[in-house]
This record gives sequence, structure tokens and C-alpha cells, in this order.
Amino acid sequence: MPLSRSRAEQFDDLVLDAVEDIERRWERELAGVEFAVEDVPWVDHSSPDEVVLDADVLDDGSVPLARVLPGRREGGVEHAPRIIVYRRPLEIRAHDPEDLADLVRDVVVDQVAVLLGRDPEEIDPAG
Repeated sequence: MPLSRSRAEQFDDLVLDAVEDIERRWERELAGVEFAVEDVPWVDHSSPDEVVLDADVLDDGSVPLARVLPGRREGGVEHAPRIIVYRRPLEIRAHDPEDLADLVRDVVVDQVAVLLGRDPEEIDPAG
């Protein structure tokens, strides 16, 4: 009897599937890029290190669905670029599991496009 997977684990799988598909085409450009999932965004506006790109905020100013943190050097240590996908805001916006899978893929594609400075259609022509 298979063990049931939590919603968080199922969401992680959706992100992983989207990332794996994109990495097949953009392997060299995404080498070293870290992908992460967090439940909700935490924004400390007082931090000078907080990087908020236009793609991080929805047009209506609501909660971000994902965030791109460009690579940086801090204290002699290199920090890889990172794309963070926020689980709860995406789950709330999705109407059903299929819609959630599509939304996750769209968000990952958009964030990769921001990171690479390309159009989303170029990152995922089939999308």
C-alpha cells in the first residue's frame, strides 16, 4: 500500500517537474542556479539585501508567487542565483490540481526568464 504524499510534497514534485523540463533546454544557462520552495514569502523591507524584481510582485500589488535572488558575492563567499517558489499563494490561486500544475509551470518559466533576461516564450515555447 503506497504511502500518501502531503500537499507540500506534491507541490515540490510539481516544481521539480517544471524545473527538470526547463533545465533540459537551458542546462548551461541554469548551471548552479538553485530552486527552492517556501510556504509563504517573508519580506524584510528594512534589509538592504532584499532584492525585489518587477516579476516578484503581481500587478495588483498582492503577495508574490515567486522570487528571483540574483547571484552575489558577500564576505568573500559566492552565493548562487536562486529562484524561490511560494507554495501557499499558488495553491490559493489554483482552482484544481491541473490548474495548480499549469500555474506552477508558468511561474517557474517566468522566473527563469527574469533570471536569464529572456522572454518567457523563449524559455518555454510550448507554454
